[in-house]
Amino acid sequence: MVQGEGRGHLTQAIAAYEILIRQGHTVSCVIAGSSSRRELPGFFYRKIKAPIVTVCSPNFVTDKKNKSIRVGKSIFKNLLSVFKFRKSLGIIHKLVKFHRPDVVINFYEPLAGIYAVSHRHSFKLVSVGHQYIYLHRDFVFPEEKWLQQQSVINYSRMTALGSDFILALSFYQLPQARNKKLIISPPLLRREIFDLPVTQENFLLVYLVNSGYMREITAWHQQHPEERLHCFTDCKEVKEKYNGEWRVDETLTFHSLDDKKFLALLGGCKGLVCTAGFESVCEAMYLGKPVMMVPVEGHFEQYCNARDAHKAGAGIHDESFRLKKFLDYIPFHYNKNLSYRKWVEGIERVLINAIEQVTGEYGPAAPPVKPPRIEVLRKVS
Repeated sequence: MVQGEGRGHLTQAIAAYEILIRQGHTVSCVIAGSSSRRELPGFFYRKIKAPIVTVCSPNFVTDKKNKSIRVGKSIFKNLLSVFKFRKSLGIIHKLVKFHRPDVVINFYEPLAGIYAVSHRHSFKLVSVGHQYIYLHRDFVFPEEKWLQQQSVINYSRMTALGSDFILALSFYQLPQARNKKLIISPPLLRREIFDLPVTQENFLLVYLVNSGYMREITAWHQQHPEERLHCFTDCKEVKEKYNGEWRVDETLTFHSLDDKKFLALLGGCKGLVCTAGFESVCEAMYLGKPVMMVPVEGHFEQYCNARDAHKAGAGIHDESFRLKKFLDYIPFHYNKNLSYRKWVEGIERVLINAIEQVTGEYGPAAPPVKPPRIEVLRKVS
């Protein structure tokens, strides 16, 4: 079960699917929480060969410009959709009865937790997501925004209701949590990233899930036309009118979301600019690419991600797309991806161990991967 709102959850599900198939497991069905605001990308259907069923699920509401998150409106809209969510739970129940899974892996989909405590079932539940790091006593939140902290903690707990294990994907290692079900885990990256050629070309890669930020990038570009920018966005106009690639001029191109094209450009860029999604930042860190993170306005999780990734050495964060600040930072970026890569490459054993422990069925023994400690860097002004 996958929360379809975030691209990171989808790529994590793809990575887990590939690991499970390699290890001889069968993935009988994928349930994805859908959003009227955003379609599941084509690469999700291409990568996963199991049947994919979409159900109506809680999601965020953005402003008219498709930029910032509106928390109050999101809560109100989801309350109005309670009957739709009850129908979704009924669909999930029919699928569970039909497929009779041994294990359900939940990628931060709230309906998975609700179903686990509201319906009788025989499967084991493993929940996977970066947001579960908030449940660890040693995770340090930004000092302000107490109400948002409590909200994201409680929401994360709700998505993990009934879980036998919770894998908290993290930028770095933390001590074992008091809750023995909570395991600090390396990021779950798609397999292509491990063999991706890495070069250093003279362009910035910009990842904008919300198309409303295209204006900011265009405005900055008009004042700095000498800088080459490749930008990925979910803008429908780029996809339909320009067939997925809008070349504004010699140095600015907007692309529709495309996993292969994005990874190829990520391997060649001199730096990544993104809205602080966990997955894209981790991919850049694995490749040794500096990152500038601009959290979506009102998106508290990305607000935390930007500060947490900065501590882990990913790069810098800002409140707007002031790319000149990032260009000035790049020459001074400290690349420590070698130790980080070793930790990330141990994720397959972590995931399989969790599944084997909840099912009681064990495969060949593998040596544990000891993750490195990642030192905290001082904030770059």
